[in-house]
Amino acid sequence: MIDKFVPDIDAALDGIGDGATIMIGGFGAVGQPHALVDALAERGLRGLTIIANNAGADFGGLPKLMERGAIRKVVCSYPRATPGANKATFENLYTAGKIELELVPQGTLAERIRAAGAGIPAFFTPTGAGTKLAEGKETRMVNGRLCVLEHALFAEFALIEAWEADRWGNLTYRRVGRNFNQPMASAATVTIALAHRRRELGEIDPDAVVTPGLFVNRVVIAEDAA
Repeated sequence: MIDKFVPDIDAALDGIGDGATIMIGGFGAVGQPHALVDALAERGLRGLTIIANNAGADFGGLPKLMERGAIRKVVCSYPRATPGANKATFENLYTAGKIELELVPQGTLAERIRAAGAGIPAFFTPTGAGTKLAEGKETRMVNGRLCVLEHALFAEFALIEAWEADRWGNLTYRRVGRNFNQPMASAATVTIALAHRRRELGEIDPDAVVTPGLFVNRVVIAEDAA
């Protein structure tokens, strides 16, 4: 019998070690699996590479990992989600040379993640061509426009948030909570979902399933589950 539900967050995070590359879903605070990230921060890990839309905000999540020296590199679009947010963590660490940053335009970040899930190793895009973001990258003219070669982004683990899940790992999302969670689910070797509603097989309308269980390895139910 297929059952991807795990009993708790510790079981969900099993196998994540030093040096891992981890995708973390969410757009700012929306759709981020906060309980998973907070628990990860308590594990004393080192050398992590984090792929996320932004580097977090001071209320929790990624800054906790940064404060504990767990993160070596961040790949993101927004190192500071809002003016003043995360200033005491990411910005200070970055200016002190204690953390690396790979800055990626948001659309390119989304497409690099989606490409990984689709089995596309690389693609050309005009975004960033002719700017510092294109330095050292291959470029070529495509339909009269200068384009830069961008490589797909893969990860060993993806930590995502979902609204509903069944024991096969089929997931739905609530409103804008889908954001980066959907493409990240298919771009990692091990996808771990924090779901807010547990459903029995057949309770989720197949037309409502956004991420099929094929892409999900573990599901843990959040404490607010109904």
